[in-house]
Amino acid sequence: MYFLTGWPRRLLCPLRSEEEPFHVQPSSQRFYFALLSETQLSIWFSRPSVLIVSYIESAKAAAQFGFYQKAEWKPDDSMIAVATAKGYILLFDVLGGGDDKYLYEPVYPKGSPRVKVTPGYKEEQCAPALSLEMKKPVDLEAPITSLQSLREDLLVCTADGYLHVLHWDGLGSNGRKAICLTTIPFSLDLQSARGGPSLDLEGVYIRCMEYCVTLDGFAVVLSDGRLGFITPLCNTITTDQLQGVWAADVTDGTCVAVNNKYRLMAFGCASGSVLVYMIDTTTGSMQLSHKLELTPKHYPDIYNKTGPVKLICWSPDYSVAMVTWECGGLSLWSVFGAHLICTLGEDFAYRSDDTKKDPLKISSMSWGAEGYHLWVLPYKPERRRPEEQQDVEMVEPPPSSLQAGILQFHFIKSALTVNPCTSNQEQVLLHGEDRLYLTCVDPSQIHSSSDAHPHTHIHPRDGSPMHHPPNPDSSLSQGLSTLLGHKHWHVVQIHSTYLESNWPIRFAAIDTAGQCMAVAGRRGFAHYSLFTRKWKLFGNITQEQNMTVTGGLAWWNDFVVVACYNFIDQQEQLRLYQRSSNLDNAFASVTKLHSDTLLLNVFRDMVILFRADCSICLYSIERRNDSPNPSASVELLQEVSMSRYIPHPALVVSVTLTSVRTETGITLKAPQQACMAESIMLNLAGQLIMLQRDRSGPQVRDKETPAVNKKLLPFCPPVVLAQCVENVWTTCRSNKKKRHLLEALWLSCGEAGMKVWLPLFPRDHRKPHSFLSRRIMLPFHINIYPLAVLFEDALVLGATNETVLYDGLQGSSEPLEALFPYCTVERTSQIYLHHILRQLLVRNLGEQALMLAQSCASLPYFPHVMELMVHVVLEEEATSREPIPDPLLPTVAKFITEFPLFLQTIVHCARKTEYALWNYLFAAVGNPKDLFEECLIAQDLDTAASYLIILQNMEVPAVSRQHATLLFNTALEQGKWDLCRHMIRFLKAIGSGEMETPPPTPTTQEPSSTGFEFFRNRSISLSQSADSVTTGKFNLQKTFSMPTGASAKGRDVECAENMYIDMMLWRHARHLLEQVRLRDLGCFSAQLGFELIGWLCRERNRVARVEDFVTALKRLHKDFLWPFPVIPVGSLSSPLKNGRCRTVLSTRLLKSQSADSLLNSDMDTAPPPAAPTNHTWMDGLGQRAKDMDTASSAHSNQHSPQTHDAFLSLLTNKVEEYSVGSATDLTETSSVVDGDWMMVDENSSTLSLSQAELEHISMELANKGPHKSQVQLRYLLHVFMEAGCLEWCVVIGLILRDANVIKQVISFLDSPEVPPETVQSVRNGLLAVDTWASTDCLGYKPFLNLIQPQLQQLLDSTSEQVQPEAFQPVIQSSKLSGSEALGGATVPRVEDSRGVAAPLGLALPSLEPAGGFPRPPSEDCPAEQTEEQGEEEGAYDCTLS
Repeated sequence: MYFLTGWPRRLLCPLRSEEEPFHVQPSSQRFYFALLSETQLSIWFSRPSVLIVSYIESAKAAAQFGFYQKAEWKPDDSMIAVATAKGYILLFDVLGGGDDKYLYEPVYPKGSPRVKVTPGYKEEQCAPALSLEMKKPVDLEAPITSLQSLREDLLVCTADGYLHVLHWDGLGSNGRKAICLTTIPFSLDLQSARGGPSLDLEGVYIRCMEYCVTLDGFAVVLSDGRLGFITPLCNTITTDQLQGVWAADVTDGTCVAVNNKYRLMAFGCASGSVLVYMIDTTTGSMQLSHKLELTPKHYPDIYNKTGPVKLICWSPDYSVAMVTWECGGLSLWSVFGAHLICTLGEDFAYRSDDTKKDPLKISSMSWGAEGYHLWVLPYKPERRRPEEQQDVEMVEPPPSSLQAGILQFHFIKSALTVNPCTSNQEQVLLHGEDRLYLTCVDPSQIHSSSDAHPHTHIHPRDGSPMHHPPNPDSSLSQGLSTLLGHKHWHVVQIHSTYLESNWPIRFAAIDTAGQCMAVAGRRGFAHYSLFTRKWKLFGNITQEQNMTVTGGLAWWNDFVVVACYNFIDQQEQLRLYQRSSNLDNAFASVTKLHSDTLLLNVFRDMVILFRADCSICLYSIERRNDSPNPSASVELLQEVSMSRYIPHPALVVSVTLTSVRTETGITLKAPQQACMAESIMLNLAGQLIMLQRDRSGPQVRDKETPAVNKKLLPFCPPVVLAQCVENVWTTCRSNKKKRHLLEALWLSCGEAGMKVWLPLFPRDHRKPHSFLSRRIMLPFHINIYPLAVLFEDALVLGATNETVLYDGLQGSSEPLEALFPYCTVERTSQIYLHHILRQLLVRNLGEQALMLAQSCASLPYFPHVMELMVHVVLEEEATSREPIPDPLLPTVAKFITEFPLFLQTIVHCARKTEYALWNYLFAAVGNPKDLFEECLIAQDLDTAASYLIILQNMEVPAVSRQHATLLFNTALEQGKWDLCRHMIRFLKAIGSGEMETPPPTPTTQEPSSTGFEFFRNRSISLSQSADSVTTGKFNLQKTFSMPTGASAKGRDVECAENMYIDMMLWRHARHLLEQVRLRDLGCFSAQLGFELIGWLCRERNRVARVEDFVTALKRLHKDFLWPFPVIPVGSLSSPLKNGRCRTVLSTRLLKSQSADSLLNSDMDTAPPPAAPTNHTWMDGLGQRAKDMDTASSAHSNQHSPQTHDAFLSLLTNKVEEYSVGSATDLTETSSVVDGDWMMVDENSSTLSLSQAELEHISMELANKGPHKSQVQLRYLLHVFMEAGCLEWCVVIGLILRDANVIKQVISFLDSPEVPPETVQSVRNGLLAVDTWASTDCLGYKPFLNLIQPQLQQLLDSTSEQVQPEAFQPVIQSSKLSGSEALGGATVPRVEDSRGVAAPLGLALPSLEPAGGFPRPPSEDCPAEQTEEQGEEEGAYDCTLS
């Protein structure tokens, strides 16, 4: 409602005086403030806040009258009455200073457009010069306790028990009348016997009194602390016709303030609380409505130490009350008790070093115009106690310490307080005295948040921008991210020209899309568009000054609807102005009204007005496009008189048209009726009254009636829906999926929280239960003050005050305002769905709750809603001291099982709750073991892992190990590597936990990439026989390092645990290999640091065999996205047949996201050893092996023995990065972009490529798979080579179509260590592939023809006897690894046959995640090595094989 902002402003009195002001009294419009000190009466102006005139009493008169005490203004501001200590009433005439006398005038720079203003323009913005003249004093001969102005009378209460009625004008002896308090009969209600005078009022007088217009009576606090209400029984106050009622059982009243709009009386008590009473209309007794008091929960230190209530002030719009106590401090409450601000806690009460501040003691306070300011007079201690004075008062050099200090607190308030029609919108709109705060998103910020020139998007004309405004019919939950993403407001400064002459702003409105605002001040109005970022003001100032907005503003499509009073015609009008036209009456459509409008609202294409004669008018609006400027026609539809039900028109807080109905007409079949205006909601002084259309008469079917003369149905008598209502929200939109939320009515009820009037629908068009009501009112509490409801998004938007401490001048020189922190207002939002679901479940309306929840299940925070519901119920029930007869948790648990996120809701809730409550929770929702198993069945492994943590705490270690093993195996199967790593750590922790030792903490970070990862710092030797491999051959630098026998130091448990984990890993590897899932095996090995080579060595003759070569080959094609080879059409007449020239792609290195892992792969620290037998990777381009790629292309089978002298030319001066893509869609890399194609022969002469050659090249590329797959296959080939799994090497050699691999493997088969079954298997496999290729895949035939000699050799050798020593020289000579670029280039491996492994002189590539980022070369890699490798990689990538 109201929010404090900034620091208080300090006003200093320009006159030097010894006296401090102690009383402030505003005039009726709050433009003037009368300030009293002991002998001075000063009048201040509100804007600018300056002193106008000061009247100083002479010493002689002061001695006669006594010091000033209280003041009161005459309602027309023409007189001031001042009460003095010796019982005198002094009356002052306030005289204007003549025509042109202003104390302050605005000074404009030369050439400013504001200089040429209309004649009556100045007085609005300048402080007028006034003078004060004292009239004859009136002596009442007793101390005066209270002053109250009442129309033409002034009521004065004196300490001798009398109530004096004085006339403001005729103050002679005949103009006054005194009523003795003892003659007024008091009772508990008006129905009791009206006996004679009350005898117990002897010696009692009225301490404080205030008149309530709408109750027509006086709220009084008597000197003995009792509270009462005195009402005149007829219009005039005469002795025998006053009647009083008591408030029962209260004897500590101190002060009173009445709220005319809500008919409430707020009485301050000595206990520190404020009792708010209403008058019961039937009996006339005083009923306690609610209390305003600090709670021990929020203010534990101070709630009972505030002292008596000193003052209560209702804001000018009566929506909030400010309270202060004898001990100091300010506190703000909404009308029905929602607490908004208190300065007795948090940053208000403590400095940044946690020392306590003294609360500000207040002697008097008053709200400024429209509630934008609170004028506060701090309490000044007496002069004789200077040491106390230093704490509260600002001590300055001597002359200035004589100045009076007034504090002005600044507030911003919700537009709902004065213009309740904004409650249909889903935006929060706040307004301060010169600016608006919006939650909606700024359209120009969406597109250019960092745009320094926001006007660049805008058309030169009125400014619909290039991008269209959002369609108002579209769903208005305008991107939750923009509504909830940040806490900042969009602040719009109100146009200064408009403010200067029309301050204060009285109404503000925003349109449905949140892009247009309108504000109305004292006269006229102005509107603003977020698209153009411009204000539109009346071009003709006279038009602006001749109208004043009375009933408020609203937007209808792109029209501003204004209920205003026209001073020239002296009549009330309803006007519509088009947004894009100039703001001028010429473009307005004007409808004359018969009575003053108090409230206005818009529903679809209807306007509803509430008028001062207590009638309601409905108008229809229609857009007309016949004229050049679009206009609107307004037509009266219906008038409804409410004078029988409304005692005073000022009591109506808001009026709304809604589509809400209660009768049986609501079914799921008829949602279209949601569009019609079915009922009127009226907030009458906090009572929500509903008038529905009366459908009891004969019903005419819609289609039989022409639309023109269709008469609207009358309304039924009103029904009261709710009490203590501050705001109402409803929407005119409809959404079949979320009918519960959109057809509900939302109420804000002060301290009682919120209420929702929810429709109940029969399910599946069933006949509704006869006993089931159509709607239900559900209360719920939220932690914020609601300002808007997002209907579909199930959110409440609000605002809250935040404070920032100011560490300024400390100590005695601290200025008064630095006692306060700097206040800001932040946006807040809150989910309410769980409250409603819970309320429905409590009332056994589970079916309705289910329908509502299912309609909201798509909301992003729906899982959070479910968690909150479980959590709140669990906390309440599990911590309850008494047994709960009917617990709700089992119902809630059953309800949540209807949703797929049941399992994770429970586990998230459990993990956020303390362990002590788990048993209660799982007793209701089920055994965690069963829930864990359900997670596994549902394949929700992450949730299962969370349940594992719960099982570990609730069960014995054996159970958690059993479940962890289950989860580990499933995670392995699904390739959830992060989870697998966690599970390995978890299993080890359980093992060490059984020995009562804490789980080992991980030492290094786990790798998080998802490709094949090379293990650093390890050596690979082919000659490891199966028996020489131990479980702990190498120690991975990971959390699950598997120690060797030496490092285990006898920790049998850890060894056993490691063995247990190893067994599972081995079993999974075996499983993958059996299913020919080589890609998964590679990932598994790289991710979990599984020692693949050692394991393969052991399994070489068991599971690492290939049963069916053709199936294996097909599976690899599928897994690695590798295309089956095709025969190029032009292979017979290929231009490359003679082998004299080679095509080279002179693109720079392959740089696609998936292809640069080779370049950036980590290298071993050891430099490559120079192998004596052949060239190494790093031998430079000129030293290439001569047999360049004799394998891959189909034409080369006739030239297989030949070699070509060709070399690769790298054009290093190219800076563009290109990538070569496979011609199939299987690869992630992009196609060739602008590459330089070169033909390089022996003479390096450049030739151009023909069309056929290009086709040939593309065909070659088409036969290759993605680069990433190639890297992976080469790596696997290397691993299988190392482990001696020759069958797999053959399969991979085939898919890569690498003749050297096949050649090498077949040469190995002669070794005596190779069992004859392997030789037989390779032979049969190759034959099977040949047979399959002949029938199903002819693309393989050229390659098979190429390796025909080796195949023949193999067929021959199977019958020969293998020589036992044939294996040795093969090992000494280098064996080809699979990672080679051009056909004959070999990769060296220097190995020692004794089993001592030398470092591998090869940096093997790692598999990068698709779309991931390349890792930089490892730090331990020498620079030149990286560079050489880069060149080599270029050679590799540019090969057309």
